[in-house]
Amino acid sequence: MQPAPLHADIARGPEGGRAFWLTAADGVRLRLGVWPGPAGAKGTVFLLPGRTEYIEKYGPAAADLAQRGYAMLAVDWRGQGLADRLLDDPVKGHVVNFTDYQLDMAAVCQAAEVLDLPRPWFILGHSMGGAIGLRALMGAHPFAACAFSAPMWGIGLPALVHPFGARIARALNDTAFALRYAPGTGPQTYVFRDPFLDNKLTTDPGMWAFMVDQLAQAPALMLSGPSLRWVTEGILECAALAALPAPDLPCYTALGGLERIVDIPAVERQIARWPKARLDRIASAQHEVMMETAATRAHFYDACAALFDANRG
Repeated sequence: MQPAPLHADIARGPEGGRAFWLTAADGVRLRLGVWPGPAGAKGTVFLLPGRTEYIEKYGPAAADLAQRGYAMLAVDWRGQGLADRLLDDPVKGHVVNFTDYQLDMAAVCQAAEVLDLPRPWFILGHSMGGAIGLRALMGAHPFAACAFSAPMWGIGLPALVHPFGARIARALNDTAFALRYAPGTGPQTYVFRDPFLDNKLTTDPGMWAFMVDQLAQAPALMLSGPSLRWVTEGILECAALAALPAPDLPCYTALGGLERIVDIPAVERQIARWPKARLDRIASAQHEVMMETAATRAHFYDACAALFDANRG
């Protein structure tokens, strides 16, 4: 591992944050951010970001988790943040195969071993990171418990299309259209394209301004719409995960009452068949619970910490 840049000035994380370059098994370069937490940290939370996101966005999460006794790491997945971009158009989100993200997870776990980060380890996955995290829990893994925020266990599709989503995805996956922007998206990033008053991410104007300001100050972190291939791969991965048994692991999942991005019934079905899982519906929250009002954020992190505290061994 080599040192990597960390925009600590815009991250609002606790003192002592560091970043490292990692290399996945297929040669793709990733970026890892680590905040050590307090002395004698109770464990390490693996923050798994969503699509378009980057390490610095979760500086406040690191601060909130440090207040509750935990160290935290976050990763720039392949194709976003300062990790290697995968297409000539660097702001188009893309992945060749959704399971490629498991190569990134393996590199992160290996780095956590090398850095000897405090144990036990816990997953906290948001949106796309929820799908990546759930897949990582389906086999042998080093985690003691898991938490999710609006996990992408299903992609919201029009009602008429939804029953045929996987079939359509397979048909489109290797066509000439696969590298085009998905319908309804384009090269402008969401927080610059849509106004706060109609956004689908947060009800908190301060956190909205935080996200806008970060990308204005560090435009290299920016990612915009996904490729059609990313969408089809995401649909197929969600279908594959839904066919597998739930992990034998304690789980807390939060879902905003104003959620308009992920497929809510898919989240409900996954929790219903997961004996050790609990679904928390936060009525006033939108998609990004960790970017919501201070009261919502405190509620969420208190619930995560309670789960982690109860499963430290």
